[in-house]
Amino acid sequence: MRLPISFDPARMARDIEQFSGDVWYPHFVAQHFEGDWSVVPLRSAVGETHPVRMIYSDPTATEFADTPFLAWCPGLRAVLDRFDCELHAVRLMRLAPGSSIKEHNDHDLDAELGMARLHIPVVTNPEVMFRLNGTKVEMKAGEAWYLRLSDPHSVANPGRTDRIHLVIDAVANDWLLNVISRGVVSGHCEI
Repeated sequence: MRLPISFDPARMARDIEQFSGDVWYPHFVAQHFEGDWSVVPLRSAVGETHPVRMIYSDPTATEFADTPFLAWCPGLRAVLDRFDCELHAVRLMRLAPGSSIKEHNDHDLDAELGMARLHIPVVTNPEVMFRLNGTKVEMKAGEAWYLRLSDPHSVANPGRTDRIHLVIDAVANDWLLNVISRGVVSGHCEI
């Protein structure tokens, strides 16, 4: 579902420009991808300091806090402030050119079960292939998306530029469920 809200991708991209290569931490689930998939944690479970624990979306955690990286990002902070729901893990996820994320399921990411994963593309290219249940989903920079990622999904970036998304795990409260209900089903039916 493409949500009925959008954001200025140029403002978000300016925040990301300040992150050098050593700030991006390699994704820790190596069996799920090929190439370069890396993360900058912006919100994580309270008390976490190790990068792997900061980027992990711990389903048992109950308290979350901004990481020091979010303080560097006024544009991204403004995006998060638009969400009138509790935000758990929030991170920037970068898939480098020539890299891919293999098909997998994130078992507890379903708004109907109380937790929604939202994607906001910051930097992307038209060659990115995001598939959900075998269907291509085209997400443009600045759009906000709810994807039921308990379903099978995969991503490939055969393009020449990074694909960077702001990824938000949010509690599916009444406000968010209302926003999702007003969303637009979008994508191609290329199976």
